[in-house]
Amino acid sequence: MTSTSFTPPKYFQISREIIERIQRGELSIGAPVPSETEIIERYRVSNTTARKVLHELEKAGWVTRIKGRGTFVRQYAVERAITRIFGFTRNMIEVGRKPSTRLIGLRVRDEPHSQIVNGREFTMAGPVCEIERLRLADGIPMMKETRTISLQLCPDIQQRNLEQSLYSLFETEYRIHLTEIDQMLSAIMLEGPWLDIFKTPRPIPAFRVEGVSFAGKGLIVEMEDSVYRGDMYQFAAKASRHDHG
Repeated sequence: MTSTSFTPPKYFQISREIIERIQRGELSIGAPVPSETEIIERYRVSNTTARKVLHELEKAGWVTRIKGRGTFVRQYAVERAITRIFGFTRNMIEVGRKPSTRLIGLRVRDEPHSQIVNGREFTMAGPVCEIERLRLADGIPMMKETRTISLQLCPDIQQRNLEQSLYSLFETEYRIHLTEIDQMLSAIMLEGPWLDIFKTPRPIPAFRVEGVSFAGKGLIVEMEDSVYRGDMYQFAAKASRHDHG
């Protein structure tokens, strides 16, 4: 009995190649993607196949077709509301993206961990577990985070699967529900080694988020120091006025 290897259709192969160019930053947001004619000439395919390529890209949400103008890389920005307590995984699912996580560092320390957020110093007693993770959406690196977690509240968390949602892990394994998050947002530029982490060929703006998460008054569960790429993220805040002064 002989086995035969499956070869994806030509239109699918071409669309994957264009998607990879978008992911690498070769085709930035708003840039035109190859037209039907260009696809026909470059890949020596029929106009039917070329149309299928553009349809596949549009169906997958990578491009937008503008009648009379062409097909362009779609605005990929994800909105993150800083007034809601929910994590990366849920955020990506809500906006129709496929989230994934890659653990890139882990260490356990006995000493306490301190962090200054909004001018106030917070200290979490040791021992703590510090993890570094890369968070991706549809295979694109979106943020790199360092989280320091209390091992008093989450014993042996370093032995758990840390490539899943931490918020879900807190709730299901430790019966911890976050009640408050104090965060500070600042703007930075990603250069040098950051370009390799985010797989981008040129410097890009980014948001740095430093925060402290609580599960009750003064009960610190974790501290965060994360970097979100600014070309694919928008932060939304809401404020209301309660006085008439």
